[in-house]
Amino acid sequence: QVQLQESGPGLVKPSQTLSLTCTVSGGSITTTYYYWTWIRQPPGKGLEWMGAITNDGSTRYSPSLKNHISISRDTSKNQFSLQLSSVTPEDTAVYYCLTHVTTTGMAYWGKGTLVTVSS
Repeated sequence: QVQLQESGPGLVKPSQTLSLTCTVSGGSITTTYYYWTWIRQPPGKGLEWMGAITNDGSTRYSPSLKNHISISRDTSKNQFSLQLSSVTPEDTAVYYCLTHVTTTGMAYWGKGTLVTVSS
């Protein structure tokens, strides 16, 4: 079974770049039909889809974040990463990485990591 684990700083200052990494085990990030995704949930709010990277390295981003977000991968480490630039306190959220299998609808989630944007 695929397992995902988020890692990165829990506190980021306003205007800086938020960087998180998702380490994948039990499966390869180059597997066909798998989308590797970042989602976040601000306190008291719903889930927000941020973007994804596919098995061939193509990226998809939320239009509301496209000027600030970058998703990349390191196939040698079986990891994919999120960078969100120029953060504000409104970017405070629990950040989840997950994979979605497009052919079956199955999804595997990481446990999530809280990132607080504060000076």
